[in-house]
Amino acid sequence: MKQVRKAVLAYSGGLDTSIIIPWLKENYGCEVIAVAADVGQGAELDGLEEKAKRTGASACFIEDLRQAFADEYIVPTLQAGAVYEGRYLLGTSFARPVIAKRIVEIALREGADAIAHGCTGKGNDQVRFELTIQALAPHMTIIAPWREWDLRSREDEIAYAEARGIPLSITRETNYSKDKNLWHLSHEGLDLEDPASEPLYDKILELGVTPEKAPDTPAYVTVGFAQGRPVSLNGETTDTVTLIQTLNALGGAHGVGLIDIVENRLVGMKSRGVYETPGGTILYRAHEALETLTLDRDTLHMKQHLAVRFAELVYYGQWFTPLREALSAFVTKTQENVTGTVRLKLYKGNIILAGISSPHSLYDQELASFGESAYNQKDAEGFIRLFGLPIRVGALKRENPQT
Repeated sequence: MKQVRKAVLAYSGGLDTSIIIPWLKENYGCEVIAVAADVGQGAELDGLEEKAKRTGASACFIEDLRQAFADEYIVPTLQAGAVYEGRYLLGTSFARPVIAKRIVEIALREGADAIAHGCTGKGNDQVRFELTIQALAPHMTIIAPWREWDLRSREDEIAYAEARGIPLSITRETNYSKDKNLWHLSHEGLDLEDPASEPLYDKILELGVTPEKAPDTPAYVTVGFAQGRPVSLNGETTDTVTLIQTLNALGGAHGVGLIDIVENRLVGMKSRGVYETPGGTILYRAHEALETLTLDRDTLHMKQHLAVRFAELVYYGQWFTPLREALSAFVTKTQENVTGTVRLKLYKGNIILAGISSPHSLYDQELASFGESAYNQKDAEGFIRLFGLPIRVGALKRENPQT
């Protein structure tokens, strides 16, 4: 093991990081500073400073990153329309760079020579944390206990904690792996590891209910955007954090944003998880609808194409890369006219479009109308002949190869 004098630990107070503090002291003999990032996990932060110090940390900093998380990571990804593998709204993925960036800043400020994290060697988060550290502090030593210690399971971790009197908020029976923040809540492990099993939703859901338990009466919500950024709800201007929290409560109550997926992790294996993203699902639907009204066809289609790559960059932990920055520059340009309001109806897990309006709408009702308009339908004949010319020439050659 490399000699380390002072390590800064990305600390959540969960199972992994609760035992890493004593493990670092036992195995590296170093001072440990814990850093807990508030990205909207709420009550999970209660008592963390006391707990970290009681288990051996010399200090614990709790950093409120909610606004930066919302405005600098969530919104740009929303504007890009980035969705990993068509379904996952990247809730854990884009929380990691904002957390790791702040941890690097504190490590440099405190004169630390190492940064530690509790990510497993099987998961994506180890990559996301470490790529951010490499981008912002390339000479910093990184300690990943899961790749070093002889603990092989979460059951081993619980036994380790119990032997040292470390309090835990879970038991062997409730040992789901969860990640909660302003944007979403993920659930993995236990019975969810079998893709053939139906999730025990009544047991695991926290942000909302299943569609079956949603109200029989729909709810309407109007989201306002300015240059692709969500800025208002039902005509009332609000900050991004409050807007997402409000939509989480509303969407969750109506069974919106619940998905059960098997995804391809960056490290190569498949994993199964249940995700709750009620507010984010509403915002994606609203933003997508507004773009159909305000973007020209070629820009919209190119943006949809690049959204797949943008999602991969976020999922793979490559936020601080030239390519992600270049794609974001493209996205920012496309959002100049994405201003307007979108009205949606929420009903038993469904999001139903109920109206779009924008001062930059490209929709021309007169041209699109089935009634009389200035559109000359005869013009279509020449267009179709030219557009179909390669098809017609190919067909003629097949009919008479000698011509």
